[in-house]
Amino acid sequence: MRREEMRVRDLVLAALLMGMGLVLHAIFPGIFAGMKPDFSLVMLFIVLLLIPDRRIAIIAGVVTGVLTALTTTFPMGQIPNIVDKAVTTVVVLGIVAVVPKKFRVPLVGVVGTLVSGAVFLTTALVLTGLPAPFVALFVAVVLPAMVVNTIGLLVFYPILAKLYSMQEQMYPSKSLS
Repeated sequence: MRREEMRVRDLVLAALLMGMGLVLHAIFPGIFAGMKPDFSLVMLFIVLLLIPDRRIAIIAGVVTGVLTALTTTFPMGQIPNIVDKAVTTVVVLGIVAVVPKKFRVPLVGVVGTLVSGAVFLTTALVLTGLPAPFVALFVAVVLPAMVVNTIGLLVFYPILAKLYSMQEQMYPSKSLS
């Protein structure tokens, strides 16, 4: 694949995964002070781990931030959602670039979720304040979400990676220039 090519199938896969994440994010209720685990993060992490095109990964991060901003139950959580997904995307791309493959998935689940939660809470604290203490929200929502996201990644990523690999072998890629 030439560097400037963007593959249609990768764009479609990213869009499908972001759509699934949006649905999960929208239907899951808030569990503590309007906060809820962000299942769209799992789908974003899969995009970042699976698709080698960093432009698609960055677009996925921004779009995921906008989509989660539209479905947030957190009071005034729109901007914190966008900021946290942008920062988390950059951090996860860094992990993917430097961490050996066998450690990537669990590390992305743990670190990505912790970064996302910390950035979200910090941004919300600075912009609007928090409905509960930072530590309480971090412990009650971010830490359980970290466990759920990591387990979700460990379950779904190998399946999707295998399907992605099989599809690569069966159908040579066409690209958008």
